Amino acid sequence: MSLKSLLMPVISRYLLAEDRLVKQRKRAEQARLRSHRRHAIHYFHQVDDPYSALTAASLQTLLARYDVDLNAHIVGAPPDAAAPERDKLIAYSRKDAKLLALRHGLDFRDPGGQPAPSTVRMATRLLVAAAETGRFAEAADAVSATLWRHLTRLPEIALPGGALTPASAEQVEAHLASANALRKKLGHYLGATFFYAGEWYWGIDRLHHLERRLQSLGAQSAGVEGLMYAPAADLRAPLEVIKPPPIDFFFSLRSPYSAIVAPRVFELGRLTGAPVKLRFVLPMVMRGLPVPREKRTYISLDTAREARLQGIPFGCINDPVGQPTERGLALIPYAESKGLGQAYVLAFMHGVWAEGIDAGSDRGLRKIVEHAGLSWTDACVALKDNAWRTTAENNRNELFGLGLWGVPSFKVDETAVWGQDRLWVIEAAIKNRPPPPAPSPDAMKKFSEVIRSMLNS
Repeated sequence: MSLKSLLMPVISRYLLAEDRLVKQRKRAEQARLRSHRRHAIHYFHQVDDPYSALTAASLQTLLARYDVDLNAHIVGAPPDAAAPERDKLIAYSRKDAKLLALRHGLDFRDPGGQPAPSTVRMATRLLVAAAETGRFAEAADAVSATLWRHLTRLPEIALPGGALTPASAEQVEAHLASANALRKKLGHYLGATFFYAGEWYWGIDRLHHLERRLQSLGAQSAGVEGLMYAPAADLRAPLEVIKPPPIDFFFSLRSPYSAIVAPRVFELGRLTGAPVKLRFVLPMVMRGLPVPREKRTYISLDTAREARLQGIPFGCINDPVGQPTERGLALIPYAESKGLGQAYVLAFMHGVWAEGIDAGSDRGLRKIVEHAGLSWTDACVALKDNAWRTTAENNRNELFGLGLWGVPSFKVDETAVWGQDRLWVIEAAIKNRPPPPAPSPDAMKKFSEVIRSMLNS
């Protein structure tokens, strides 16, 4: 056992502990009160990002609900290291934003392409001017909505406070450089992000966490209750589905989001009768794709926050990167052959992400294997079989063929989505699946003839 594998569970348990977060928030609020500062939120907006368009449509409502100041910053796209499959990310963002808009009653339609660079430049000039004159919340929705309706030319936009004078090229360059640097300094890499008193919240998906925090501080306006965009609840009761379709579950043993969604997707399968197919892939970093520090840090903190929301143990981590993941993947086919594939995946995920087990050691992996009800002796034999590598690569190719690249991802029939917070899409796809077509009269006649023939034989 290495020094790293000894220390990581202790350090991660401390860094991701809820009581530490509560103390951090208390200190931040005490510092604000001592300095007589108002509640202030930094918002980072990427002009050609669909998620930023949804967030822009929500800003005025957010400010009406809470007594806060908004500091807006226009930023560029995430760096290459944080967006390894940029073309897929761009195309999927439009598709996903459309789903979110439909769910929450917002206005966003996927036009099938991105706004033209010249249109984005003009929108950027307007939004930089709005940000620097304190009119961003007023202008952001109108400019973003117009940008996505008029991809090749930005018409004149009427604003309640009067027309905006577009910022100059020099002003835009200076603003973007400063905003990108601030985003990196504070610890993020995406647009559509809020930063409040030490914590990040991405898009309308995580706005409920920010709202709950502001409400706990009494920052809401009179009469405000509930949430703007409440998170979707997982299915809690059995659902009768005729011939439920299989759920393809694409996951990585090194993905914390995969870890916290695995028990939920397996439960969805149980409640609907849908079989869950284990489509494991190698982690990105083990395929030569580095993950920047800002991304690693945010994902860990966000996963811990989402795990608490779902009531799933998480936070005592022993990162299974490298050999632990390879050994873990090698045993999935063996576990499936014993009908314990799901039990093994759950045992592995819980072991490395909640108990700090070192899956790279025989002692640790044996504990995981036996927790799943499997034989360690048989597992030692299965570890010598490398056929899993071909399966993992085939799964990755199929994932890419769906227009996806990250995990966890899910597919039911023709519906494919990415993210542990998109199970509601998969549930809807199962619920709303059309019933199988009724057999034709000719088919029924032939079937009856076959039955009579069998009875008379």
